[in-house]
Amino acid sequence: MRMGLNLGYWGTGDNSANLALAGKADELGYSVVWAAEAYGSDAVTMLTWIAARTARIDVGSAVLQIPARTPAMTGMTAATLDTLSGGRFRLGLGVSGPQVSEGWHGVRFADPVGRTREYVEIVRAVQSRRRVRFSGEHFELPLPDGPGLALGLTFRPERKQVPVYLAAIGPKNLELTGEMADGWLPVFFSPEHAGEQLSHIRAGAEAAGRSLDGFDIAPSVPLVVGDDWRECADAVRAHAALYVGGMGSRKQNFYNRLAVRMGFEAEAAEVQERYLARDYEGAQAAVPLEFLDATSLLGPRERIAERMAEFAKAGVTTLSVTPYGESAGFEAALRTAVEAIELAGVA
Repeated sequence: MRMGLNLGYWGTGDNSANLALAGKADELGYSVVWAAEAYGSDAVTMLTWIAARTARIDVGSAVLQIPARTPAMTGMTAATLDTLSGGRFRLGLGVSGPQVSEGWHGVRFADPVGRTREYVEIVRAVQSRRRVRFSGEHFELPLPDGPGLALGLTFRPERKQVPVYLAAIGPKNLELTGEMADGWLPVFFSPEHAGEQLSHIRAGAEAAGRSLDGFDIAPSVPLVVGDDWRECADAVRAHAALYVGGMGSRKQNFYNRLAVRMGFEAEAAEVQERYLARDYEGAQAAVPLEFLDATSLLGPRERIAERMAEFAKAGVTTLSVTPYGESAGFEAALRTAVEAIELAGVA
């Protein structure tokens, strides 16, 4: 099992410390550093900055929003960043949610699975350097009733194909991930509850007649180091409450549905009810301790090592940690993660 680092969104914390972490992860032998985007900082700029200041570590988007860019633009961007970084880019894609897709990008949140399928096909066609001709339900290139031409990429990329990861949550999107992606970017991944999710990925791969050899399962997992794991869990409550309670509408919150499938139906409903009523402290308090422990790395080094071994046993191939706590402790948390994975014997 390899180690990754997820920096999340630039601009939401100590930016100098967050960016310095990428350099420290490079020194420590981490495999990849990921950056996110929503409606603040964009991931491409941050990853380009990091790639220019590191030597070995891969840079990955977790994720680029599908409604934010045309598939051809994403194909161009992936090929360019991969070439400039010497073949170190990983393309993570996600459909975002209806509020961001329709409210920020002006793109209808309809048929996310079908849109993702067509999007990935076009991205890969762009990177292959062949002239792109595509006719689907959501995208058509070139447009049939105008002067548009079937065009191909004008430079030779570092690699013929950049690895594509999908941030899938629901069953159909998980099957699509197994069918056509190179990796999976899960959130709130729990070794005890991941069996059903992985079964959908395997079903998609089997239906496509492809092997999952080399397929990368790369969850982002909160990391909080401390003597008392229960106190460590409190550092993650705000993050969990935001996603389970407020990341989406009452009817369309994929993270809430995931918590329900994990067996926390009543608790997820309470978290959402409180969050949407703007009782943020109440929402955080309502997040079950068991949910936080199942989806995080909490406590002293030995406990984290035991937990890492469980993630590896569940099929995780790249464990990407997100350090929580004081900025001064981030570097120590990264070192703890390296030491713990060695202690767990899964490096």
